[in-house]
Amino acid sequence: MQTILAPGTGRNGTERFGDWLVGESGETQGCRYFLKKDNVCGKVVSMRIGMGYDVHRLVEGRDLIIGGVKIPYEKGLLGHSDADVLAHAISDALLGAANLGDIGRHFPDTNPAFKGADSIVLLQQIVELLKKEGYGIGNVDATVMAERPKLAPYIPVMQERLAAAMEIEVGQLNIKATTTEKLGFVGREEGFAAEAIVLIEKATDK
Repeated sequence: MQTILAPGTGRNGTERFGDWLVGESGETQGCRYFLKKDNVCGKVVSMRIGMGYDVHRLVEGRDLIIGGVKIPYEKGLLGHSDADVLAHAISDALLGAANLGDIGRHFPDTNPAFKGADSIVLLQQIVELLKKEGYGIGNVDATVMAERPKLAPYIPVMQERLAAAMEIEVGQLNIKATTTEKLGFVGREEGFAAEAIVLIEKATDK
């Protein structure tokens, strides 16, 4: 889906985007919140925003998986699945935007079927849930918080893996890595945290 924006305002408060008008019923011949061209009502693009947050404890004897990428380190994150804190934050953001609950509701840690699960696979299943509801992903902005190791060198590969799982272009996904300046549990190197904000879109009839 693509939204084309152009400056200018039409009559009666309607907004003009090139040859299209956006307005309410009565203002533009009965089309409500629509795109109109040549007196024909088009599709409305409904947009929703979601936020996700996740934390996992660092422990010995576990692989460190972030954004679907195995990162060399002496510790990994503890969890029922592979504990991919970034994939989990994005998953929760997508579910929240679509009003579909959270990752724990769909993949509970009490279910042995999800023990050691690949969080990229879980993310793919969440994308399928959104598609059934008619949603596509507009963009994702995510941040991973960790004191060590440095994650920046791995971000391009994370973007490729996560974008492929979400069926979007790499340019629709931004990933940032930061420390907490040695503050809190992240600063004490007790765990990682991640947060994500997503925009999802649905084309609907007038």
